[in-house]
Amino acid sequence: MKSNIRENQKPIKIMNTKIITTFVLLVATVLSVNAQQFEQGMGKALATWKEGNATEASALFERIAAAEKTNWLPNYYVALVNTTEAFNPSNSKNASALINKAQTALDSATLLTQNNPEIFIMQAMINTAWIVQDPMTNGMKLSAPTIELYEKALALAPENPRAVFGKADFEIGGAQYWGTDTKPMCEQVAKSIELFAKFKPETPFHPSWGLNRAQETLKTCGK
Repeated sequence: MKSNIRENQKPIKIMNTKIITTFVLLVATVLSVNAQQFEQGMGKALATWKEGNATEASALFERIAAAEKTNWLPNYYVALVNTTEAFNPSNSKNASALINKAQTALDSATLLTQNNPEIFIMQAMINTAWIVQDPMTNGMKLSAPTIELYEKALALAPENPRAVFGKADFEIGGAQYWGTDTKPMCEQVAKSIELFAKFKPETPFHPSWGLNRAQETLKTCGK
């Protein structure tokens, strides 16, 4: 009798093993497809931005963010694209709308990642965009918090080139306004360029920008 029970259990175990294997393969396939779609979407959005179509790129990143609800990168890029556009003098009339859009996207990204230096750097950039729009009002209010954001980023990632360059670049603006020596900041800009050469992003889609800006800044730094 016991022998028969054991014999009957064997097909059940084999069936359960097949079901589990099929389920695992199905999940792996779905994850693989999702990963490919994410990579294709991000690649297309970044290429579109590189081609100079910021509005379309932002829209693509927004669509990716809507689909990838646990990934902070798409919303980060929405913030980066719109903040970058807000610095463009040709967008002065709608700069506030661009900055507000960037802030909304960054708030969403912040909910998905903790103690992320790239988020602190991005928030500092948004603050700087507000200062550029209204230096008299926003300079006093946002200058100290912006420096604090860069210091938080540097505390977490002291060799992050965007943190090193961003803080130096921001301080150069203040030094020029007050007529103080910019040499220490220029040295930090040079340091950031060295760090860019060594920096390796976690994935092809993680932040890696900034080298060109640092190089251009160094050309005129202290002059």
